[in-house]
Amino acid sequence: MIQVTKTFLPPQEEYQAILQRAWNTNWITNRGVLVKELEGALKNYLGISKILATANGTLPLQIAIKALGLTGEIITTPFSYVATTSSIVWEGCSPVFVDIHPDYLTIDETKIEAAITPKTTAILATHVFGNPCHVEAIQAIADAYGLKVIYDGAHAFGVTYKGQSIFNYGDLSTCSFHATKLFHTGEGGALFTNSEALYNTLFYHHNFGHQGQESFQGLGINAKMNELQAAMGLAVLPYIEGILETRCNIVRAYNVAFKDMILKPLKLRVDTQWNYSYYPVIFETEAQLLNVKLALNAKHIYPRRYFYPSLNNLPYVTKQNTPISESISNRILCLPLFHGHLDDGMTKIIEIVKAKLC
Repeated sequence: MIQVTKTFLPPQEEYQAILQRAWNTNWITNRGVLVKELEGALKNYLGISKILATANGTLPLQIAIKALGLTGEIITTPFSYVATTSSIVWEGCSPVFVDIHPDYLTIDETKIEAAITPKTTAILATHVFGNPCHVEAIQAIADAYGLKVIYDGAHAFGVTYKGQSIFNYGDLSTCSFHATKLFHTGEGGALFTNSEALYNTLFYHHNFGHQGQESFQGLGINAKMNELQAAMGLAVLPYIEGILETRCNIVRAYNVAFKDMILKPLKLRVDTQWNYSYYPVIFETEAQLLNVKLALNAKHIYPRRYFYPSLNNLPYVTKQNTPISESISNRILCLPLFHGHLDDGMTKIIEIVKAKLC
């Protein structure tokens, strides 16, 4: 059976050796030495100044909205994982959907300004499949209208744009370290910002609002990463370059196999060093997609419809018209891509896709 992705697991003895340090101190949570060590290692690897490790990748979005004091309307994308929209609603704000670029699949920056109202307080955009948004245009709009900018970088670990980490853009960024991601801590995530004041606010929000043991600085929630998660991250990180190389080779093989076909690949933004996080292909019709998916499933191969349905169709949001997102959502399929992907498995996938489309 071949799934759309497969969790990379480091040698068990290496994970246990790191975890033993937590056992020796009897310190399993509340920002132990492993969490702090992981944050330091990620600062160095990613080239960022401030990071706050969290228990999962959704809490950072919720904390970001809370920490920036956002109310009213937040402009966002309908083409993302549900957590992007649900976090806005969960925090009592209203998502205003702006359609996406048909090639990059990120929010269409040329349509943002028309969606701004007196109730707009922020833009929450997703670096889709790790493909950067047009961050310069978005920042210019935000500056002109006094808006905050949050980037959902759940898929963007290791991505650089114009020579620096994609997490350095906006007021703050988030990332997911879920087990399905190329870098993971089992469950986990992180917040990134360049602002010392904002980092301090994020910190107390993620730890119940504590200011020391006996006083509280403000409202908070429990979003702390524990030592078991951090140990996994510390065990995975030394392998990340090999993981990226393997995934790059698979993407190149797919690109060569499908170059003369009707499938439309993801167009990467210029000046992007990508992380090969997913391999999405866009079919001409949903019928073609369903036909290929059914044929792959029959051979125990399970691609996934990322992102389906378009988020403007969620039952708890006001229906808004985003035709490009809806069309692409119906026609996009992510093919299997993970470290250790077997050559014969790739050959089978390619053969099936070609047989159904040629």
